[in-house]
Amino acid sequence: MSNLRWKLITVVTVFAVFFGVGVYPILASYFQLPVPGWLAAHQLKLGLDLRGGVHLVLRVQTDDALRMETEQEVGRLQQELKTRNVPATVDVADATQFRVEGVPPAQDQTFRQAATQEAPNFDRSSGVNGAYTFSMKPNIVIQLREEAVVQARQTIERRVNELGVTEPSIAQQGSDQILVQLPGVSDVERAKEIIGRLGTLELKLVEQGPAASRDDLLRATGGAVPADMEVVSGGADPSAGPAAGAAFYLVRRVAVVTGNDVRSARVELDQNSAPAVGFTLSRNGAAAFGRATGENVGRHLAIVLDKSVQSAPRIDSRINDQGQIHGQFTQQEAQDLVMILRSGALPATLTYLEERTIGPSLGADSIRSGVLASAVGLMLITLFMLVYYKLSGVNAVIALVFNLVILLGLMAYIGAVMTLPGIAGFVLTMGIGVDSNVLIFERIKEELEAQRGVRASINAGFSRVFWTLVDTHTAALISAAFLFQFGTGPIRGFAVTLFFGLASNLFTSIFVSKTLFEFELANRRVPALSI
Repeated sequence: MSNLRWKLITVVTVFAVFFGVGVYPILASYFQLPVPGWLAAHQLKLGLDLRGGVHLVLRVQTDDALRMETEQEVGRLQQELKTRNVPATVDVADATQFRVEGVPPAQDQTFRQAATQEAPNFDRSSGVNGAYTFSMKPNIVIQLREEAVVQARQTIERRVNELGVTEPSIAQQGSDQILVQLPGVSDVERAKEIIGRLGTLELKLVEQGPAASRDDLLRATGGAVPADMEVVSGGADPSAGPAAGAAFYLVRRVAVVTGNDVRSARVELDQNSAPAVGFTLSRNGAAAFGRATGENVGRHLAIVLDKSVQSAPRIDSRINDQGQIHGQFTQQEAQDLVMILRSGALPATLTYLEERTIGPSLGADSIRSGVLASAVGLMLITLFMLVYYKLSGVNAVIALVFNLVILLGLMAYIGAVMTLPGIAGFVLTMGIGVDSNVLIFERIKEELEAQRGVRASINAGFSRVFWTLVDTHTAALISAAFLFQFGTGPIRGFAVTLFFGLASNLFTSIFVSKTLFEFELANRRVPALSI
């Protein structure tokens, strides 16, 4: 009797805990009942297909990351060659190759030393007349492509978190694709702008400009762009020149500081009380910025965002760790730019392969359909068990309800997201749950037909079916684990529900169901079992 008492206490406690975590918040939201804060934090979350939102599949253009690495090493090599007075020209051929021409024979050894120091990720092959071809090492190509996808996913995660989206799903698909699901997002274009914007910030010294056209800008250099410089355009600070909307600048290719040196960013007002973005640099960035501004007082500094000049203010004095980006920003645009700078720059551009928008009304319809399917399934199962197994069917129905309550509680507690395929797994769990009871009941009927007593038949039925249930559930759990490991979002939702449904069913069909039988037989003789 004492053993039975502890079993009943365990069953009631488990039911109460999981009912409070998984079921009560759902009923409370429907009947407008209060929910404690700690309980609301574990409330069952709805997925994209039930809540509505945005589904995006993006491809990371990993060639951009390779080209960026190539250009950075080319820039460092040009600077080093200039320092060593080696008169050679360096041109980028493609994302993984660049050529050097015109190396004087007398300075060939000096050039090789500079190349080994500043371009360690490239294999070098020599040609004629002081020409060299540099090709990125194959292992570096593979490494940079993989790192670009991982960094893009992490950057997107930070930006989505800044957006305040609850329960987003961001995962890598294949070698260069990223799946992004944003439940509850209604402003799709803003979300796409924030996710897909490169966010590369560069502060570069201006050599020429502003000019109204590229030809006017390059007239002083004979129409050619010097090897260590580049042409950028964009809106200019009115004080920097007359071309306010379409100015061209000739700037140094190597930036003084980049967005990687930004420690923090914030929205503030410029001298005209218009929205602007202020930023603070890291220690290394501040040292480089202070040195560059101190040596170039009187010159202009272009603030380049995503290859477009936002402003080109004059350097009036040494600046250490503070700066400001100002232009024709709205308050929302300034806030979005701060968000992008805080999350870091993308390593490569993103292209959209797939975009689906699911409205909240469609999600509500899916919820209604799922609840209706679950209710009808539960009613039919209940009817079948009561008709076929008589009063013992009540035992099976109670165990099934326990199973569903534990399933909802587990999913809510661990923060799992309920999706439409998850509801399908929920309905399937009901069938698996009652199937376990069918196996047990049929075994009990065989024992009763063999003229064994009621207690002995029940004990034999549970003990002899136990390992069969363990085997079948273990096989199904392995399948659910593989579905979760290799499946995408919807398949994972089904796998999660199925996994926890199987685990809870093993507990309810063996422990809860037998405890109910023992409670019915306690302190009284039962000559025949209604089964």
